[in-house]
Amino acid sequence: MTAAVLGFALFALLMTMTPGPDTLLVLRNCVRGGRRTGAATALGAAIGSLAWAAAAAVGLAAALQRWDAAFTVVRLAGAAYLVVLGGQALWAQRRVGAATASGAAPLEAEAETEAGGRSAARLSSVRAFRQGLLSCLLNPKVGIFFVAVVPQFLPEGHSVLGATLLLGAVDAVIAAGWLLLVVVCAGRLLDRLRRPRVHRNLERTTGGVLVALGAGTAAETVAG
Repeated sequence: MTAAVLGFALFALLMTMTPGPDTLLVLRNCVRGGRRTGAATALGAAIGSLAWAAAAAVGLAAALQRWDAAFTVVRLAGAAYLVVLGGQALWAQRRVGAATASGAAPLEAEAETEAGGRSAARLSSVRAFRQGLLSCLLNPKVGIFFVAVVPQFLPEGHSVLGATLLLGAVDAVIAAGWLLLVVVCAGRLLDRLRRPRVHRNLERTTGGVLVALGAGTAAETVAG
């Protein structure tokens, strides 16, 4: 059992370290609201992963994979969610740019941005947690990961349900640990990342990537 858990943990770590929507959301929310907001996003994503593990353990993820209509709906909902998040980031930066271009003093535009950031910091811990949770729950690839990969690490002579839940918990802990490490690293660079030009470029980049990921997922789903 120990060897199976260690082997799965190593595989899960390699998969988790691959940048994806969860990592982008954690980094973006950390810059916008600070370490607490980033940590809330990370914990939301980790709990979402654990929920998928539980679903896989009782066969729901496998059933979803076989039921094409439900799988398509979930994928399209997840794609739409990513597009909305990315679109909101791009629209917010466009408004700041328009305010500056219309003659508003750069310091005033920055002050508005900072005020919005402080407001987000007060309100966004729960919202950031929800974003991380939904980002994971609306990504059926996480469920398919458990259905396709976990059986390869299930030890003989152990309960499939119990072993799947255990490996799911291991994956959730690894995901939380890695994403919290991202928060710590980003936290040390917050002063630089919050410089107006760097912040704008980061928001535009993450917004564009989220939109591209959502659009790509939608296109892949429709084409498939």
